Amino acid sequence: MTALIIFLILALLLITGMPVSIALGLTVFTFLFGFTEIPMDSIALKLFTGIEKFEIMAIPFFILAGNFLTHGGVARRMIRFATSMVGHWYGGMGMAAVLACALFAAISGSSPATVMAVGSILIPAMVKQGYPAQFGVGAISTAGGLGILIPPSIVMVMYSVATTGMVVTGPNGETVMSASIGSMFIAGVIPGILLASMLGATTYWRARSNDYPRMPKASWGERWQAFRESVWGLMLIVIIMGGIYGGFFTPTEAAAVSAVYAFVIAVWVYKDITLRDVPRVLLSSAAMSAMLLYIITNAVMFAFILTSEQIPQSLSAWIVELGFGKIGFLLIVNVMLLMIGMVMEPSAIVLIMAPILYPVAVKLGVDPVHFGIMMVVNMEIGLCTPPVGLNLYVGSAISRLGLTEVSKAAMPWLLTALTFLMLVTYIPEISLFLPRLLGM
Repeated sequence: MTALIIFLILALLLITGMPVSIALGLTVFTFLFGFTEIPMDSIALKLFTGIEKFEIMAIPFFILAGNFLTHGGVARRMIRFATSMVGHWYGGMGMAAVLACALFAAISGSSPATVMAVGSILIPAMVKQGYPAQFGVGAISTAGGLGILIPPSIVMVMYSVATTGMVVTGPNGETVMSASIGSMFIAGVIPGILLASMLGATTYWRARSNDYPRMPKASWGERWQAFRESVWGLMLIVIIMGGIYGGFFTPTEAAAVSAVYAFVIAVWVYKDITLRDVPRVLLSSAAMSAMLLYIITNAVMFAFILTSEQIPQSLSAWIVELGFGKIGFLLIVNVMLLMIGMVMEPSAIVLIMAPILYPVAVKLGVDPVHFGIMMVVNMEIGLCTPPVGLNLYVGSAISRLGLTEVSKAAMPWLLTALTFLMLVTYIPEISLFLPRLLGM
């Protein structure tokens, strides 16, 4: 009954069109005042202690690094490198778009930023080369979702933060540790590469079926030149991943290093940004960080209420009693997250649903890292599904096509992503191979 009251309040507030962050906060305070005797002092304390976690500092730093690189022309150089490598294949510019999205995803951590950076350059170029605008916007809007699957990923940080500190027991009564940011990052590598390959194969098949144009094959000299121009941006991948797994710094420290590195190469190496432009980049990064941190603050309070009322534990016991088992539970979670993803923003979904679903998944024997990657893939698909798919809106703005047209154009790649979701859900080794290999 308690769970029904909490979610009914939240649903009513969301129906009014209220922002998710404010709806979460009001739900907490309404429930506190009306249905509990929890002292407000404890809520005030939780409000501050919930966001003082060291890991949360990674979010503004990754946002800042991504903004420096987005404004600094790194995407343009990566696109040139990707085009030189695969542009001569069927649908070469479309495949270059997928490859460029994968490369830019590895330094930005944001899907909409990836779509904007790659799409604003490649969609007009593809139309000029004779491709239909629908082909370009469909491929890029979907491939841009790689921004939250290929590390570093802000959504992975959110999942780790949302589940950190939760004491949960496995199917045999053992205590299970939550997924660290580092383990989530390394777990996203193989799924990210696999999905990029599947989206590239879909692009190739669509282009070959419709006989879309191909570009002249680049010489090895041209490829080397394109690589040399983009290498400073690509080095950020090595710095982040190599630094974390080489033991040089934590994921949060890696985020800070990436922000400083992105600033240096944007201002002094590539010289695409002047010192006068830096305050503008800092301001836009601060605005985005403040929005996410406000969501986190309210989501932390929401998770506190759920935990204090024993709702995740009750839900876990109920699902186990129903006898769904691991396979049935994961299927239900996928359907539920896909539906919620159509109307809500990924970070908010993870912060709300992870504390609820995570204990149930662990109780049924699902690995925390595997479950996290599955949630991230669901969030990625949600970014490409109407009516609130943010990638679709970005693609629509770039291509000047209507949202309905963009949604139809993305359908072949979206079906590919759904197929991939089933693979990740029921083949845990796709996510867990690298973490286990590295002893994580």
